[in-house]
Amino acid sequence: MRIYVAGHRGMVGQSLVKRLGSLGHEVVTRSHEELDLLDQEAVRRFFATERVDQVYLAAAKVGGIHANMTYPAEFIYQNLLIAANVTHQAFLANVKRLLFLGSSCIYPRITEQPIREDALLGGQLEPTNEPYAIAKIAGIKLCESYNRQYGASHGIDYRSVMPCNLYGPGDNYHAENSHVVPALIRRFHLAKTTNAPEVLIWGTGQAKREFLYVDDMAEGCTTVMGLSRAGYEQHTTPMCAHINLGMGEDQTIAELARLVGEVVGYRGRIRFDPSRPDGAPRKLLDVSCAAAIGWHPTVSLAEGLQRTYADYQKSLQPAAQELAHA
Repeated sequence: MRIYVAGHRGMVGQSLVKRLGSLGHEVVTRSHEELDLLDQEAVRRFFATERVDQVYLAAAKVGGIHANMTYPAEFIYQNLLIAANVTHQAFLANVKRLLFLGSSCIYPRITEQPIREDALLGGQLEPTNEPYAIAKIAGIKLCESYNRQYGASHGIDYRSVMPCNLYGPGDNYHAENSHVVPALIRRFHLAKTTNAPEVLIWGTGQAKREFLYVDDMAEGCTTVMGLSRAGYEQHTTPMCAHINLGMGEDQTIAELARLVGEVVGYRGRIRFDPSRPDGAPRKLLDVSCAAAIGWHPTVSLAEGLQRTYADYQKSLQPAAQELAHA
């Protein structure tokens, strides 16, 4: 099949491209310079001229707590447009199957743990990333609504997966706008190389998070897309049609920080700043549905962090070479 991966340059998109290629599919990609997904007419032209059998919608504006709090308008506007443009134009181009990738932040801030798929819209969202969460919820509901209105008449089958916090090679290690794992890796590495006596981390360290290695996520996505329509419908309902992907276990941010420190080889102190926000207290996903369809993650957090740190060190090499030749 010819499969368009939207957002192929990001960590998730890179992993999806690798996974789909290993399965023998022809992967279609476009850079932001070649195709602006915020431009509806450009997206229409792409689908009108490029024959595509399936779409994996991994493109999104993403970031950690700091980025979400700093750019809320950009997070909701851009993610709404990306979801709407790609989903609608794929439908108009007669693309029969599409996969939308969401985020566990779609669930209420306070809800029963582990979080089942039907907890969606059951309570208030975490304020620090509410705009992003609303855009992702809209993406889920787009897929459900198109299926309900056009599934029988046009034969479309649009699906959604909700991964927990993702990490791995190809992540964004920006000093302020990255997610927690790459942010900690960067901070601990800098502390080690400068012999800093301590590392300061936002929050109390007591919030709990679940982390999934990105290649496990990609395998989960292809597993979901490989289900027959009857197989997918057996585990979902028309108005709750997404499937959680996660490890099924979590740890506190303090535990994560200690593990990252060990992987990086930092020996100094770790201090937390309780004046900074923790975000949601806990976001552990119920992954029984994913297990029922035959998907199980295989990369442990310790192993995944080792791979991710190696990737970060590799990303520093070009800068070091440039400095050496300056």
